[in-house]
Amino acid sequence: MTLPRTPSFRLDGRRALVTGASSGIGLAAACALAEAGAQVTCVARRAGALTECVEAMRAEGWRAEAEPADITDLADLAALFAAPYDVVVNAAGLARHGPALDTDPDDFDAVMSVNLRAAYFLSQRAARALRAAGRSGSIIHVSSQMGHVGGVDRAVYCASKHAVEGMVKAMAIEWGALGIRINSLCPTFIRTPLTESTFADPDKRAWLEAKIKLGRVGAVEDVMGAVVYLASDASALVTGSAHMVDGGWTAG
Repeated sequence: MTLPRTPSFRLDGRRALVTGASSGIGLAAACALAEAGAQVTCVARRAGALTECVEAMRAEGWRAEAEPADITDLADLAALFAAPYDVVVNAAGLARHGPALDTDPDDFDAVMSVNLRAAYFLSQRAARALRAAGRSGSIIHVSSQMGHVGGVDRAVYCASKHAVEGMVKAMAIEWGALGIRINSLCPTFIRTPLTESTFADPDKRAWLEAKIKLGRVGAVEDVMGAVVYLASDASALVTGSAHMVDGGWTAG
């Protein structure tokens, strides 16, 4: 009798690209992939911070390189995908919160440029490079629980993330025959340098913890396992799906 074996979560021999890799969830994703054996290209606009992160990763014995780029620039995107990547994690994002009645068009355009337009064309370039090489691959977008629910003062952000969820589903249908998988990862509020001001407010912290059924806000480590799963052969039949890492926020 031959017993089944769990598909490997290892990524040895694979090339990965991570955007937004200079801090927060992007850095955590880059570390997770590198720890699983991938060679990781770390992308962000802040060259100094990016280089510091890559040097720390290399000190761990991981294979990583820095590639400063602006993913809202189509020329930068074209350069990034001159060769295909087996795994692409898009963790770059922008939020400018405020009442919907007061939304400034410039803020709207800025959020949509990063969260939707850049995500769309990054996916396109990544898939084109894989198709040209005749290779399969996994594209992962760091979306949000706010791509599935609404939030006060978050109309623009929610709009961008709901759009990403629809984009992922449509692209999964088109690219499945090519062996290109595309999924989203939807975290709840995660403690990062950018969110510290929110968690520093006791009232906001209490409200968040009441909404999260597990009773705590997230840490970047909470998303790392999901990134490796979606990148690896363990999720070989998974595409067009949203993976909630929200502590139960959207469950009720």
